Amino acid sequence: MAITPDSVRELLHSDDYGDRLRAVNQMRELDTAVAFELVQLAANDGNARVRYAAISQIASLGQQDIATVEPLLRRSLTEDPDPDVQAAAADTIGGLKLTTAYPELATLYHSTDEWLVKFSIVAALGELGEPQAFDLLQEALTSDNELIATAAIGALGELGDRRALPLLLNYTTHPDWQVRHRLVQALAQFAEPDAEAALQQLTHDDSDIVAGTARQHLGL
Repeated sequence: MAITPDSVRELLHSDDYGDRLRAVNQMRELDTAVAFELVQLAANDGNARVRYAAISQIASLGQQDIATVEPLLRRSLTEDPDPDVQAAAADTIGGLKLTTAYPELATLYHSTDEWLVKFSIVAALGELGEPQAFDLLQEALTSDNELIATAAIGALGELGDRRALPLLLNYTTHPDWQVRHRLVQALAQFAEPDAEAALQQLTHDDSDIVAGTARQHLGL
């Protein structure tokens, strides 16, 4: 059966959430303008899995009309009762570089107990490129949750604020190779001599993956 705007719209109004979820997936087969209209309906669905799928898909559709999706994403970030949906909203805000939503991201980071939401906010802040995020990311480096702390290393690299370098250089001898690997990727975003010297040091890392990535970034 052919996928059409009408068939997708019909699925979106089904009583079965599985049908509505299928509708969101089928939107990828539609014209982007039509999909953009329909995904907004799904983003307000009563089922969290449907909302999650819709919010995630807005990352690729939202550039068509930022003014329309921004309030929708802010609402999903701050008001949705499901942490997975909040996390997806943070991811999408980062992907669309909605810097005006930074205050909501920062407020939620400090008010939520959900580690996944915190993790998604930290990861999003790297993509967001908002200079104000430096202080929050510096705080996230000290998180008891190692995934959040590691995400902060990557985000500080993406942010590119030179104040991050002394913080990042403390991780060159971290015992976890995955942290050092993320560090290599972060340091590669800086042109400062200290960053290059640390990358040179990491080309001799005990982990072949870390050493290889450092050599690759240095063009060795």
